[in-house]
Parts: sequence; C-alpha cells; structure tokens
Amino acid sequence: MHPNHLLEWEFMDAIRSFIAIELSPEMQAQLSQVLHKLKEQIPTGVRWVPAGSIHLTLKFLGESSPNNIAILSKSLPAIVERYAGFELSIGQLGAFPNLRRPRVIWVGVQAPSILSELQHSIERETQHLGYGPEERSFSPHLTLGRVNQNASPQEVSQIAAALSRLTIHHLGNLLVEKVVLFRSELLPGGARYTPIAKAMLKI
Repeated sequence: MHPNHLLEWEFMDAIRSFIAIELSPEMQAQLSQVLHKLKEQIPTGVRWVPAGSIHLTLKFLGESSPNNIAILSKSLPAIVERYAGFELSIGQLGAFPNLRRPRVIWVGVQAPSILSELQHSIERETQHLGYGPEERSFSPHLTLGRVNQNASPQEVSQIAAALSRLTIHHLGNLLVEKVVLFRSELLPGGARYTPIAKAMLKI
C-alpha cells in the first residue's frame, strides 16, 4: 500500500479532527509509567489522558466539513514530504499556565527547528481553507491530564504541591517519520482517535 494512501471514508457530517504526530508503542509505555506515578500522587482532581491516546498535536481543526477533510487528505502529503525525518527528545514535567497554578499537565518535547517549520507549513495550508490561526505560539508538548474546571483552590494547591515533588527525567527519543490527520470522536468512555490520512516525511 502506498504510504500516502487515503483510507476509505464516507464523509457524511462535520468531522471533528486534528493533525498530529503519533507516538511509538515504546514511548507510550514510558508515558504509561509516568501516568501511574502521577495518579499515585494525585488520585483526584485531574482528568488523565490514556497513554495510548497521547500524541503531539500540530494543528487542532475542530469541526471540519467533509470537503475540507478531503482536500487536506490530498494536500497534507505534498506538504509533509518536503521535510526530512527527525528526532524528538521527550522528558521533563510541566504545566500550563505554570506548575504553581496547573490547568494542563504535560511532558516536554525538545525538537529541532524542522518541527516548527513543518508546523508553520501546516498552519498556512489550513488557513487557506479558512481555519483560524492558533491563539498561542506553537509550544510542542504531550498533554498528560487536565485539572477539573470545578477544582477548588485548595485542590489545585494540592495538585501543584504533588507536581513539585515529582521529577520526570529524559524518557527517550522519538523518530518522526509521518504526520497523521485524525478523526476525533467524543464518546462517553473518552475520546477515540481514528487515522483518516497519513503523510510520510522524506526519509
């Protein structure tokens, strides 16, 4: 099968979607261990992301028309194949807006400049299709969990204290060989992510 082959889809309704880099099973296993440690220290107040669902988001598209999805499925390979494969270094615990007032808990991603260049190219392409620019500048990270919106100030302080006690060192490197356009379905048991199209980097 050609690596840029578009999966057979029947686009009917608006599709919630995003463009991202998948993690290897080995990196998912490392993050599963990190999540286990975090859950021991923070048993309540955070909605944790299953390790198998963690990815590096390059562009969140939201609700997209079937036509836009079809266009992106065809245009994404032409964008991505201009860039050579590269490695990411993954490690270190962080939070947005900061560790003292955590709302989003993440693991950091150290990347060569090619990642930003790739993300900017994808950003330009999606803007041509009518998607708005990101409100924040691109800051690569892997989201592990989100603090509940109804968490009390005391609960947030307890979460912050637990995060300050934890140290997440270098977890390993990730070889990036492809970019994936995902469909996102919000189900009662959590989000389900399904690949729609895959675009290979130049290896």
